[in-house]
Order: sequence, then structure tokens, then C-alpha cells
Amino acid sequence: MKLSLVRNTCGILRGQRTGRVVSELSRRCLPVGPSPSSLLLRAASATSSGRSSAKVAFNLGKHPAKEDVFERDGSLREVVQRSKEAMAALQRKNSTIQPTFVIVQSNEDDRVWEINKKVADMVGLNVKLLCLSKDSTEDEVIEEIFKLNEDPSVHGVSLQLPSSLLTSQVVNAIKPEKDIDGLSDVNVGRLLRGDSGPGFLPPVANAIIDLLENHDVSLEGKSVLLVGAEGALIYSLQALTERSGMEAFKSHSTARNLQKRVMEADAVVLLGEGNINIPSTWVRPRAAVICENDISTKHLVAAYRIKNVICSCSHWLQEQQHKPWTLRSLRLKPLTPVPSDIEISRAQTPKAVTVLAEEIGLLPEELEAYGRSKAKVRLSLLDRLQSEPDGNYVLVAGITPTPLGEGKSTVTVGLVQALSAHLKLNSFACLRQPSQGPTFGVKGGAAGGGYAQVIPMEEFNLHLTGDIHAITAANNLVAAAIDARMLHEATQSDKALYKRLVPSVNGVRKFSPIQISRLQRLCINKTDPTSLTPQEVSSFVRLDLDPNQITWQRVVDTNDRFLRKITVGQASTEKGQIRETGFDIAVASEIMAILALSNSLQDMRSRLARMVVGTSHSGRPVTAEDLGVSGALAVLMKDAIKPTLMQTLEGSPVFVHAGPFANIAHGNSSVLADKLALKLVGREGFVVTEAGFGADIGMEKFFNIKCRASGLKPNVVVLVATVRALKMHGGGPSVSAGAPLPKEYIDENLDLVAGGCYSNLRKQIQIAQQFGVPVVVAVNVFKTDTEAEVALVCQIARECGSADAVPCHHWAQGGRGSVELAKAVKEAASKPSHFKFLYDIEMPIVEKIRTIAQKVYGADDIELSAEAEAKISYYNQQGFGSLPICMAKTHLSLSHMPEKKGAPTGFVLPIRDVRASIGAGFIYPLVGTMSTMPGLPTRPCFYDIDLHPVTEEITGLF
Repeated sequence: MKLSLVRNTCGILRGQRTGRVVSELSRRCLPVGPSPSSLLLRAASATSSGRSSAKVAFNLGKHPAKEDVFERDGSLREVVQRSKEAMAALQRKNSTIQPTFVIVQSNEDDRVWEINKKVADMVGLNVKLLCLSKDSTEDEVIEEIFKLNEDPSVHGVSLQLPSSLLTSQVVNAIKPEKDIDGLSDVNVGRLLRGDSGPGFLPPVANAIIDLLENHDVSLEGKSVLLVGAEGALIYSLQALTERSGMEAFKSHSTARNLQKRVMEADAVVLLGEGNINIPSTWVRPRAAVICENDISTKHLVAAYRIKNVICSCSHWLQEQQHKPWTLRSLRLKPLTPVPSDIEISRAQTPKAVTVLAEEIGLLPEELEAYGRSKAKVRLSLLDRLQSEPDGNYVLVAGITPTPLGEGKSTVTVGLVQALSAHLKLNSFACLRQPSQGPTFGVKGGAAGGGYAQVIPMEEFNLHLTGDIHAITAANNLVAAAIDARMLHEATQSDKALYKRLVPSVNGVRKFSPIQISRLQRLCINKTDPTSLTPQEVSSFVRLDLDPNQITWQRVVDTNDRFLRKITVGQASTEKGQIRETGFDIAVASEIMAILALSNSLQDMRSRLARMVVGTSHSGRPVTAEDLGVSGALAVLMKDAIKPTLMQTLEGSPVFVHAGPFANIAHGNSSVLADKLALKLVGREGFVVTEAGFGADIGMEKFFNIKCRASGLKPNVVVLVATVRALKMHGGGPSVSAGAPLPKEYIDENLDLVAGGCYSNLRKQIQIAQQFGVPVVVAVNVFKTDTEAEVALVCQIARECGSADAVPCHHWAQGGRGSVELAKAVKEAASKPSHFKFLYDIEMPIVEKIRTIAQKVYGADDIELSAEAEAKISYYNQQGFGSLPICMAKTHLSLSHMPEKKGAPTGFVLPIRDVRASIGAGFIYPLVGTMSTMPGLPTRPCFYDIDLHPVTEEITGLF
């Protein structure tokens, strides 16, 4: 069933199977009514008040002139005037809004549409006609209704269909908020229950009640006979009639006792489009007779329908505004000792994600549910709330960590639980999605821990909504395209390549849009494939990739050390195109960094196109756009760009989105998740996001890379410190995962704590202060810490310039254990933030690297290898010199030497190599050797992971 839209206010959508074309839309309505010997309609006479008076009339088939309807009908004029005023008020709120409704019909009679259009034009509404073919099925009608339901420009739907198509399924297919005829079960149910909430009364019922109430003689306490209708309309009209103080009775038009009932009634209402023949002798003197089929009544019905459209549009506009949160916190019952993370997670019953979404002001159409507990959130939210102010932006970073980690994720979750569940402030956590590699390897899950975690933690750590799988598919499509292109270029002539790249379809060759883009980059301003010269054809078809300069690798989301270096092309079908390559872990893909830094779908598409995958033999960078694959990548990533909504143990909202490496990439969750959350929380709310590794890496990249990409300015930095890590920086022995902690970390040792505070903690506070953002130190308390040690950390942190420093017990107590931190963050956020970047983006690449090395790491200078210098020269030549810097170095020390703890000085930072992620938008110098594919340990975490075959419960995920 194909339909075509002609135009807006006079627009008609017609089923092409009818073959009908409307060339004139202003023709007069044909007379409609019973035979001259029968009662036809109500007549109207002016009263002293200017309103029409409905009297019994025996018009014997003669309709009033259509142009006289508005002049003589006071009820109609009044409803239209009220609608005009409502329309003006609506457009004062939003000058661009244009209420629109669609009439759906399946016949050739446009009279209902013409009447509604006439009234709509007076008020200033758009009305469209959707004309379906006569043989449309119920399913086809419902399909069209669903389309109208999802069209935000349509505020109402009116069905003018034959009774065979007006089934319950069809009527109830219309969203209740667009059911301007008020006949769906939801709207009728609201009326019958007497609900005062949003809903629509049937325009026919409203018009008839209006006429009854304005009859010359009061009908209060009188009887009204409703003749001819069934179903929702009759029930609605009967309820409204009785609420107006009249007594309503129903009768079929073919009832044997119809004459008797008409003669007993004080008012008779003739319903339906068919002819109902009632002799005038049946009607009592001064009884009111109203006919739905009367042209005047039809205009009044149209006026009430248009009034409903304006109400629908007003309600829609109100729904688009930022809503106060109605967040219901989930109650925690912390146990001692604290159970395992998965036991805690499983003991809590999360809210349905649809409930959570409604509590934080998301609209149903902005949510794409993935099961009961997680959902994607559409980016249209940004357009809806674009005028809303952002909330407070809080970054959680940390001191230089031990290999065990210091709990930034748990602090992030605990802080948000404290802000929302205990201080009753709108707050959102934004976290990275964990890779499955570490989950099954050595680190385990990354959902937080204890009573400060994201639930369900199994879903958080495994697959989630498939974003990493989408990245894997997109990344490996690029890799496949590279090898295939090199094979085809090596085995075909220019002419053969051209014929295959620009195939003839029905005798015509045509460039695809992505091929035209490549021609333009080659300065070939032609669109006719037959017009290219042989030299232009050669330039177009040959990327001429140098196999030794391909920088793109395949990825997999598993720790697999044996994929670090592989050989491809060994099958005989690859005709000798053998080369060495390798695999990275999926989260190391540049596509992951692009996902995290994109501001929109279009921005992501552009970044994917700019990705440089290698270099030609002539030294020209080859991009994904050159390969012709960037559009396909955007298709693979179209759902991954939407953040995933989850919740904490206490029911606070969390966005989980993107998880780029924190060494070769910037190690932060997505820009889009932060932007969506900042709009949702509102001006007084808080968005708390986390940066990977220590502040010298994750925080520096958050400020210099992520904030440049997003344009957002942070209000507060929460710097996470642990007594354990501070003891290590104060001179304590080495710590390694899986080994028992030395006694220095179990027994009280204030000297080691002080040494770590005055070295690493002070340096990290100073790094944050260079960006002009206030710092609050959060001491993540472990059970081995003493009160004296924790108090000493807080004291020294304040001495070193922290706005405040507080102990946190969220792991054991949930949000209640971080209330003091939440208060400190709120206080710090109330003060001005003087955020600034560390370096000017236009500085030379070498100077930007030197600035980070000296001001952040504390190095005396940098030392570039010959390879690094050559790369920098090449990037400058290609126009990449104005990109920010993403340093790839160890996270275990402020220097490039992992064993150097505290705050090392007097060292020169060696830059071994410099690489570029042009699509993501940064240059990344390599300080030492960076592994992008982890390996499995002797005893990986997967030894403990299993599934119960009956309950399907997962065990072993921490």
C-alpha cells in the first residue's frame, strides 16, 4: 500500500492503487440527509446572548448554506475563538510549533476533510488527509496508524473509515495521546471512570452536549434519547449526558418501539452517517432534535476535534520540557561482613528500566529496551532538551594506582548514590563499558564493588547491549577491506578495476556518493564515469597501499597473546599476498575512541571517514573513506552510539558507554553519555564521570582531549586516594595482584602514609589545579586502614590545596557511606571553576608533548627518537599538527619507569615513537612499549565462572 504526500495544510496522502488525483480541493459539499418527508436536522435561531438555540425543525431536506454556518452558530464561533486563543498561547511558548492532525479515510468522499480543513484554517492548524485504497486490510490500516504514532509532527489522528475497518484493534492502535476522536479504550475508560488526567472527549459527544445545554428550554432532569450509534461513542455520550443532569436512553433506529420512545423524550439525538427517518409527528412540542449528520453539527464537531488537537499539541510540548525527577531509591540492607559483589547484586531487585526512565524524565519514544534492566537512550533527547541548562560536571580521577586499583568506579557509584538517594539531588553516573578480556582474564568485572555497584553486574560485565561487538565488526570490516583491495589492485588492470568499482547497471555506470567524495579529494571534479581520463581512472582506482605501512589491525574482545603477531594471506586463493599483521583487543580499536569522542551520529560518520589505515607507496595517507567503507561503518555503529541506561544498587541512574584504552587512547566514557546526563539532571543536578588510571593520565586526557571535543567544562575533580597506594608511594614494598599484602600495608604506618601524601598525592592535586578546577580528595577506606592513617591523609590533602578531603565507606555502607563526600562535592561545585586547557592546540607537536611531560609528569625534558621525529615531521606535512596529544605511558608511575613511585624528578622522558588516530582526533606518542593485546595469566578468572543449568544464575564473577 503506497502513499504519497502532496502538501501540508491542503496535503492529501492517497493510496496509489486508487489512481485518484485531486485537482480541486475547494468544491462544495454535496447535500447529505434523509428524504424530504423526514425530519432532517436541528435549526438554529439567534438568542439575545448571541448563541444559537437548538429548536425542533422540520427542514425537509434543505441544508443551510455552508457560508452561513459560522455567522449564525454562536456555539461554533465560541469554540473556534477559544481554540484561536489556545493556539496563540501555544505559539507564544514556542513560535515554531504547528499543530497538525491527519484524517484517515478509505473512500472518495472528502467532505469531512473539507469541513475540518475550513475550521482548521480559521484557527491556524494543519490538517492532512491520508486516503487509503478501498480494499485496504485491517493490518494495512494499523501499519499506517503506527507510522503516524511515531511521527512527532502529527499531534492527532482521526479515523473516518467504514465500520468494517473501525475494529477495536484499529481504533486502539492509535496512541491515546493522539486519539483526538476520543474513542480508544483508554480515553473512553478515563471518561467512564471520571479521570481528570490527560485524555480526550469524543468531539461528536462534546458537540451534542453543547447543543443540548444551549437548548431554549433547560433539559436538566429531562430525558434524552440517543438513536442509532453503538460502541464507544454511545457510552461516552451517555456518560456525558448524565453528568450534565439529563437522563439518557439508547435505542436502535430500527427498534419497534422507536415511535413511542421518541414521543416520550425531551430531546432526540440522531447519530451516525446513515439516514434515520423520523416523522415530525413523532416529536414532542419544544423537544430538542439534534442530528449528527447535520452540516452545522459537523462543523461544531470539527471545531471540538481541532480543540483536541491543540490540547494534544500542548500536552506534547509540555512533555518535551525538562521534568522534575520522581526517583525512587532502592533500600539497602548492608551486611557485615560484606558479601561478594555478585551476591550483593543478586540480593537487590532492580527497577524495570522503563520505570527508571520515567522517573528521570525520559519519554517512552526515547528508550530502546534491551530486556528488563537496561536500555539504549536515543540522541533525540539532546534536541528536546537543548535549551535546558547543564548540571554540575564532576570528574573522578585518582592518584597513581597500585596494580590492584584504588576504587575509582566504586567511588563514582557511591558518590552518585549519596547525592541522589541521601541528599535527594538529581545525579547520574557515567561509566566506561568493560572489556570481556579482563573479565575472563585477571581483573574480573568493572561494575564497582561492595554496596556501590551497577546492577545487574552480570549484564554490565558481559555483552551489555553489544557495543563492543559492533566495534569489533566495524573494525574487522576495515581490515578485510584493506586486504581485499590490495589483492584486487595487485591482480587487475586499471580498466578491469574501474569496471568492477563502477559497474554498469542496465547499461549505465554511476558513481556512488562515497566515490564522488574520493574524486573530489583527488581534485577530479567530474561526476560522469565516462568522462575520466586514463590517468584519472588510475588515480581513482589505485590506493597503492604499502603493506609495510598499514597501521590497521584486526581486533577481538578476548585476551589472546598468540594473536599479537600473525601472518595473513597464506591460502593459494590470495595469490601470494602474504603479510604480517596482528590483533589488538577490541577496546583498543580507534573506532572505540571515536565512539567515545563523537558529539553526534554525523560527527561519528565524519570521524570514521577520516581514519587513516595506512600509507601509499608515495606517502599519501589512505583513509576509510578512500576504501569506500565509512558509510558501512556508520551503519554498523548506528546503535552503538546510543548510551546504555542502567542503575546502581540504590536505584540511581547510570549511563554505560564506550570503554577506550587509557594508554593509547584517552580512557574516558563517552561525550554523548555526559551530555545526555547533564541535560537530564538539570541545573542543580550532578553528573559524575570517571577517568582511567591516575590523574596524570586519565584526568589530563579528560581535560585536554575530551573537554576539547565536547566543549564541556568540569566543576569539580574528585581525587581518589587509598592508604594502601599512599604507603607504596611513601616507600612501601611492591604490591602485585594475587599475592598477599606485605605487613606494611596491614599494620599502621603513619610515616609511609605521610611520605606518599607529600609526594604523589600533592603532585596529583597540583596537576588538577593547573586546569583551574577545585579538588576534593576522597579517601577510599579499606578494612585494614586505621582511623589515624585516614585522618592523616585528610589533613595533608587539605594542606596541599584540596578544597576538602573526606573518608568514604561506600563499599561497606553504600551511598550512606559517601554522604560527607557528596556534601563536599556540592560545596566545591558552588564555587566558580576557572577551567583552562594546559596547552594551546596550535602549539607545535613537540612543544605540546614537552608541556605535558614537564607540567604533569615532572620531567626535565623529553627525548625524541629518530623515528618519532620523522613521524612528527610527516604529521605536520599532512596537516595533523593541530591535534591534541594523547600520551601512551605506564600508569604505575608519574614517570616512564613503573618502579619509580612517589613523584619522581630529574628524568628525561623518552619518546620512542609517535602515532596518530586521525579519526578520533589525537596524536599519541609512545613512551616505552605499549601492549594492545593482553594475555591470559596462569590461572584466569574463567576457572571460577559457571552457569547453573536450571536457574541460569552465573557464579564466579567476583
